[in-house]
Amino acid sequence: MEIPARAGGKNDKNGKNGEAKLKWWQLSLIGVGCTIGTGYFLGSGIGIAKTGPSIIISFILAGLTAMIVSQCLGKMFIQDPQKGSFRAYAKKAFGSWAGFSSGWVYWASEILISSSQLTALSILTRFWFPNIPLWILASIYAVLGIIVVLIGTKGFERTENLFAVIKVAAILMFIILAILVLFGFFGGSKDDFTIPKKSDEIFAEGFLGLWSSLIFGFYAFGGIEIMGILSVRLQQKKEVVKSTTVMLIILTMIYIISIFLASGFVAYNKFNAEESPFAMALADYNLSFFPHVFNGGIIIAGFSTMAASLFAVTSMLVMMAEEGDAPKLFAKKGKLKVPPFALALTIFVLVISIIISRLVPDRVYEYITTAAGLMLIYNWFFILISFPKLIKATKFDHVKRYLAMLLILLAVSGTILDKNNRMGLLVSVLFIVIVVIVILIMNKTKKKNKNEYPKGI
Repeated sequence: MEIPARAGGKNDKNGKNGEAKLKWWQLSLIGVGCTIGTGYFLGSGIGIAKTGPSIIISFILAGLTAMIVSQCLGKMFIQDPQKGSFRAYAKKAFGSWAGFSSGWVYWASEILISSSQLTALSILTRFWFPNIPLWILASIYAVLGIIVVLIGTKGFERTENLFAVIKVAAILMFIILAILVLFGFFGGSKDDFTIPKKSDEIFAEGFLGLWSSLIFGFYAFGGIEIMGILSVRLQQKKEVVKSTTVMLIILTMIYIISIFLASGFVAYNKFNAEESPFAMALADYNLSFFPHVFNGGIIIAGFSTMAASLFAVTSMLVMMAEEGDAPKLFAKKGKLKVPPFALALTIFVLVISIIISRLVPDRVYEYITTAAGLMLIYNWFFILISFPKLIKATKFDHVKRYLAMLLILLAVSGTILDKNNRMGLLVSVLFIVIVVIVILIMNKTKKKNKNEYPKGI
């Protein structure tokens, strides 16, 4: 997930920080690039391994949920444009505790995404350097990511859209090459492609397998909430729903076509968390250049995603500190281009993720991906329950909301079915519990202060 630079001054004619205002279709294209991450390039392989070709159903259901959530967020934005987007709406709908929890859950999801990208980059790099331990590669990428955050150059910000194009280009390259293989190019044949026809072929691991794979479909769409943040740059605010709807239709089509092709070339039980399913699908053909080019493209794009997420978590922490939802310490500025204490916390969490990758190298990516996906859709749930509090919802709006909430609950509960997913669920629940405890302590402290210092004294 990639977050472009924040918007800035009110007196700017073009937009904030001198950026030009966006047309709805431009925001759609940016959204496609921002949402696609290495979680899709690697995470989809884990999903295929869990359920077989029916993983496509997981992506369709996740895409449908994402569309409902984005429409709710868009309608709230049209009525009341807010810089803080979903966090601001949660606070407005339910009070300060909701803004606090929404902000910290989002911070945690982004930090987990950074860790997930860090691990994914390390796994992909082992394609060329298989003997280097995962934690060493993760350390190298972490240092490079922090350097980028410290430099904060405008040049890097301008290249983020280019990196987004690389992600889309990598998927389109796979789709085109896979189709050419089916037509007999590169030593391929249509006979190499298997189309499942029976229910036990489509649902290779049964309904429970499909259920447990839902979270990986949802994780691939993590990023739609960023559209809410970027909406402030639209020329016509009322076009935000059209923009997000078009973006999600394009994204869902790209996902479904590419996954359908990948799952048709390789047996579902061959996919894993160590290799990209798209590279595996074309590995046996006369395309010696493809794995290297594809892998390189994903690494470049994935690194930009990780660096952008590091920018996001650091700036989010500063913003929460300024608003009283985090210790004031994190808003303090120093000689660095970013507040040092906020950056220090980001580095600390990255170090923890590197230590985890050293302790459990075989499963760390799946653990972090599951936890990150869960933290993201917890905020989707917040958007859905905030909507009727702030918008006069129609009966159809409520039907869509309840459907989306049901699908979210199915994705969350599906993680219980798989022992590897359970660890990610445990991590996400543990963080939610910590947030709840902090909120209770804060409320108790406020009540105590009110009793000790009554109004008017």
